Amino acid sequence: MTRILLLSDTHSHMDNDILKYARQVDEIWHAGDIGSLEVTDSLKSIKPVRGVYGNIDDHIIQKEFPENNRFFCEDVDVWITHIGGYPTKYNTRVREEIKKNPPKLFICGHSHILKVMQDKKLGLLHMNPGACGKYGFHQVRTMLRFVIDGEKISDLEVIELGNR
Repeated sequence: MTRILLLSDTHSHMDNDILKYARQVDEIWHAGDIGSLEVTDSLKSIKPVRGVYGNIDDHIIQKEFPENNRFFCEDVDVWITHIGGYPTKYNTRVREEIKKNPPKLFICGHSHILKVMQDKKLGLLHMNPGACGKYGFHQVRTMLRFVIDGEKISDLEVIELGNR
């Protein structure tokens, strides 16, 4: 069983509320627009971090994190990318690959809109944790927490961190 904290769009912001939730999981996944390596360094000091760079991230962050991160967490095929779209509206950069070889869990950020939905046609679960930073048009800062146990994804929770 692996407990995951999923966040995105920190835009260089880190605070004790985020760190409190980071301490409660086994792994932290960041779906891009990190803003500063200080963000991921503070998370890495607590738990292992997997992530991708986003469209605001500079060459320093791009050296540390890939554009796409595809891996297995237990028996779940996971694909994280920053700009990926969502079921029926996938970004052109990922559309063909996702149709040809869909993961079980497809994660992206970028929109600052929290969204979790099934793609029944491709048999995948899409997650976007919204934004937990203070920059952007979102009103409420959000993250997601869930559990992967074997091939099962469960115990999904929306974490609201208050107004930006």
